[in-house]
Amino acid sequence: MKCATVAIVGRPSAGKSSLLNFLTGQKVSITAAVPQTTRNKIRGILTEDAGQLVFIDTPGLHDSAKKFNLRLKDLAGSALAETDMALYVIDISRLPGAEEEAIAARLARFPGAVVAALNKTDIASGHREENLSFIASRLPQAEIFPVSARTGEGIAALKDKLFTLAPEGEALYPPDYYTDQEPEFRASEIIREKAIAEIRAEVPHALYVEIADIEAREEEEPPRGNKKSGAAGKGEAARQERKTRAALWLRAFIIVETESQKGILVGSGGNKIKTIRVAAQKELGKIFPYRIQLDLRVKTRPRWRRQDGLLKKLLR
Repeated sequence: MKCATVAIVGRPSAGKSSLLNFLTGQKVSITAAVPQTTRNKIRGILTEDAGQLVFIDTPGLHDSAKKFNLRLKDLAGSALAETDMALYVIDISRLPGAEEEAIAARLARFPGAVVAALNKTDIASGHREENLSFIASRLPQAEIFPVSARTGEGIAALKDKLFTLAPEGEALYPPDYYTDQEPEFRASEIIREKAIAEIRAEVPHALYVEIADIEAREEEEPPRGNKKSGAAGKGEAARQERKTRAALWLRAFIIVETESQKGILVGSGGNKIKTIRVAAQKELGKIFPYRIQLDLRVKTRPRWRRQDGLLKKLLR
């Protein structure tokens, strides 16, 4: 049996998380149009007859000296240090730049196999030839696969190559696993994704989600409609067997740095936070086999992105 760990690396917004979700066939990593949405090393697990691939989605490698961004860069580096292979995702809608040069230089020193995925081939106007030339000159050992994480083009061939390159070994996870994320983390990420989708560009990097309580409960199902009326109908309803269903109750806070950011998230009359809550509940209901009840609020924590202890807890 084949088994390998694969670090997914690339610039912010290259489509790493979308590619991971397509490869595993599951919503493993949240996605957004905002760069650096991924803040953690996210594991996605693909098990087939050929073996098992454990992908590690990493934050986009961004050239910045800010403490928050340096921590994200460290996470990507540590993922490379602990994996067998590297999957380098390049956005062909952009020309190679300084960030691509830095990533390629790091991958040139990587001891394992490197596979390059030229993503977003569904975009008509791109820079495919420039990126092909860049990879060929900087990483001549890397095999290149044009792909689209949106349409699935080229992904089957990419997956086959990764299994071919994987060493022999026993599976690291049971075959029914597609991620090893804890429920609290998955819930916080879904809420963050929905919050990012609803707010202006300057706010997403200044927020994180804190799960205060999470509890699975049994609750009584509401009675189904009964066509009978009057006393006979009431008696029939009373005789119906009481049924229960599983529910997941969550109390969560979206944390931002300023009162103005809090106002943006809450919205006029609370309309924005309600939209976020409803969207998060719906998405969580697809992931967990429960009826979801979410109590969602917003509070401030000034300059949290400069607090080392909190960053170590959140970004890992």
